[in-house]
Parts: sequence; structure tokens; C-alpha cells
Amino acid sequence: MKFIISILLFFIFISGNSQELPYAEKDNTIQWVGQFPEAQGAKNKAKSGWFARLVFGKKRIPQIIKPVAILKTSPDYYLVLDQGSNLIFQINNDDKKIPKAFKKSKIDFASLVGFCKVSNNEILFTDSRKNKIFRFNENQKELTVFNKNIELQRPTGIAYSLVSKNIWVVETGAHRIVVLNEQGELIKTIGRRGNASGEFNFPTSIWIDKSDKVYVVDAMNFRIQVFNAQGEVLSTFGEAGNATGYFARPKGIATDSYGNIYITDALFHTVQIFDISGKFLYQFGEQGTGKGQFWMPSGIYIDDENYIYVADSYNSRIQIFKFVKGN
Repeated sequence: MKFIISILLFFIFISGNSQELPYAEKDNTIQWVGQFPEAQGAKNKAKSGWFARLVFGKKRIPQIIKPVAILKTSPDYYLVLDQGSNLIFQINNDDKKIPKAFKKSKIDFASLVGFCKVSNNEILFTDSRKNKIFRFNENQKELTVFNKNIELQRPTGIAYSLVSKNIWVVETGAHRIVVLNEQGELIKTIGRRGNASGEFNFPTSIWIDKSDKVYVVDAMNFRIQVFNAQGEVLSTFGEAGNATGYFARPKGIATDSYGNIYITDALFHTVQIFDISGKFLYQFGEQGTGKGQFWMPSGIYIDDENYIYVADSYNSRIQIFKFVKGN
């Protein structure tokens, strides 16, 4: 039986996905929900936008070029961090706008990478070239520097703990994690360069679940490390390879409400799913521009209802899926 399942998973890997996908052997499914921008709608909007600018003199809203991170901050919309335009977009159905803070800002951002929402409804986001974390409230116009008293080396991934109220920042250039409080004060650092448990080699993305487990993409060690709230290693899994269950260029990470771990891999053009022990369960996606296909995906976000948002970076779009649990 195990041999048959392995053969089936192999053919699933090489054939990509459809709009409804079998999820390993448990009758679970990954359903394709939609994308932004929607292909035909984007063309129509481009035409109407051109007419509006010609007749009414309206300014054109910048387009999503290279989305790298997604954040659901409201039931009505989600935010997209776009590295191509170095802007954050607010997406509501088939519409987008730029938050007031970015419209008024005169800061020339260089390389936006990750963002998170903290308890006071503020958004924190990283710029890896400026070595800074910026802060803004969605309803305010001002952007401020969060790490005024702390020097960082290429901050990338960032996550907020709903339990401890601390902020975990991946410091890629220093091969470690920095833990800050809500005032931006240093609490501790975790790790150093290496390949032992608790050490890192160019870590990138980070995710904290509701039970306060911390998941870190240890990119150039081709593995995932899982920590508790105190920064102690709970488990590690993954290695370099060219088959399912291995990593080529792991990027984003998120967990669903059942504890399954989703990891985007840019060179596989796919999302791989593992259980908490690191056992490979399933993957979806292949290289392409169609529904459910990816071109070097990066960030991933999963909301409380198990909707899966994937930054399909080089297709310049966000694709949305839903995990539906079987009987």
C-alpha cells in the first residue's frame, strides 16, 4: 500500500495541479479559489484606467510587479508587499489601493521583504538593504523607523507572537534571529552561522503559530527549524535534493489550523506540505502561468479559515487556495 501511495505522489508531483487536488491519502483537497489581478479583469481595468487618466487627469495606481509577502489584516482585505514597486498594496476583491502612509512617504525604499501585524493594529515591515524595520498604522499617514537603537544586518522575515507579544526578526546577514519587544527593544538573539541545531546559514522567512511555535526557513542549510517561545529548538527537517520532500530554494512558510506546514520552493515552482514531524504529505503547483501554476513563488500566508495566499512572484500575482479537510 505504501508503495502504491508513493507512486501516486510521484505522478502528482510531475503533473502539477488542477482546480481541486487530492491531498495525500486522506481525501483532503486543496482548491484553487482565485487570483489577483484577475487576468481578463486586469486588461479591462487597464483600458478604463487609461481613459480616466486621459479625460479626468487621474494618476495611475502602480501595478503589482513582484509580490513577495502577504498579510491578512481584516476580513475585508489583505495586504501585499511588492518588491518590484517597493510598495504595500491593500487588496479588496478585485480592487487595490496604496495605504495613506505610503502615499505620503518620501522614503526611497530599497528592498522590502517581510511584514507582520502587531497587537496595536500597527504594521511592521523590513527593508533588507536599508537594514531597518519600519512601522505604520493603516489609518495614519506617517511611517517611522522601529529599530532606532538597534543595528541590523539584512533584516528579512518578521513575525509577531500573539502569546508573548514579542517580535521575531530574521537577521539574514548575521545568520541569526533577533527578538524584540513592542517598543523595539532587544530581548535576545538566537543562533549564529553554522549547520548544527539552532545555527543558521542565511535564514529568510519566519512564521509563528497560535501555540507560539516558531518556524524558520534556514535557506542555505535547506531545512526548517522549529523553536519554542524561549528560542529552544524543538525539531528540524529537510535537506537539499530534487525530489518531493527535499528543498531546492525554500522561501515562504506558514501553517494551517491543523498544524500542517506549507513551504514555497522557488526553484520547484511549488508548495510542499509537511506535518509537524517533518513528514512530507503533499505538494501542489508546477511551473507555468495558468491557474494553480507558479513562477518562482516566494511568500505564503494562511488565514484562520485555511485560505492559502501565495505570492506568485514572477507571474506578478497573488493566487488564493483553500484547504478543505476530508472525512
